[in-house]
Amino acid sequence: MDITTIIGIIVGFAALIGGFLLEGGQAGGLLQGAAALIVFGGTAAAVAISFPWKRLRTLPEALKLAFFPQSMNAEQLIDDLADMAYTARRTGMLALEKTAESHENPFMREGLGLIVDGGDQPLIRRILELEIDKRQERFDGYAKIFESAGGYAPTMGIIGTVMGLIRVLGSLAEPANLGSSIAVAFIATLYGVASANLIFLPIASKIRARGEEEVQVMEMMLEGLLAVQNAENPNLVRKKLATYLDDYKDEKPVGADQR
Repeated sequence: MDITTIIGIIVGFAALIGGFLLEGGQAGGLLQGAAALIVFGGTAAAVAISFPWKRLRTLPEALKLAFFPQSMNAEQLIDDLADMAYTARRTGMLALEKTAESHENPFMREGLGLIVDGGDQPLIRRILELEIDKRQERFDGYAKIFESAGGYAPTMGIIGTVMGLIRVLGSLAEPANLGSSIAVAFIATLYGVASANLIFLPIASKIRARGEEEVQVMEMMLEGLLAVQNAENPNLVRKKLATYLDDYKDEKPVGADQR
């Protein structure tokens, strides 16, 4: 689980509620079922109208990505690629056939399979770049759903507030209740703005950040795979791929003879 996402949401709402209570507000005053129905129900409906079902059904996967990311061990992948480069220089590409079938990373398996099959390098690069572009588009699709919700929620909040004010103006004969009624009306705006800026938009940003990280690792693997196909020096392969990482330590020379 990505604890920072959970902590961020909890701290954000705690700060809002805590500030409200410090100003003398009552926690119960923030709970309004009608406002929640208008804002969250209206936002859900607007998002459903905006996207086809095949996009909407990816929501569970998008949420899983935001809260339970699948970590790609980039350092281990660099080590694997350096070892593959060593094997390719020593015994040839066919020696990587078993690795191409058993490696845990599907992108790596695909790339190695193309190399072992003797594919043309420009074609292999193009195929793998298309895979990377497809993955990037998938992340963008996930993020756009939450960005859309983040755009609709404040508007739904305003609609809820206007509806509440209409009700208030219809009961001007009871001036003693105007203050509390107006306060209740503005709860809808609070729900809309708070949910957009503490849930929907931050989740969209987290998904994009996860996507950027994964795409960067895939680009690193692409360069490493092409270096393996070229039978480049394993230690040079390691150093080249290490430039994709800020904290990678190149302390593992491969093989005794790299000439």
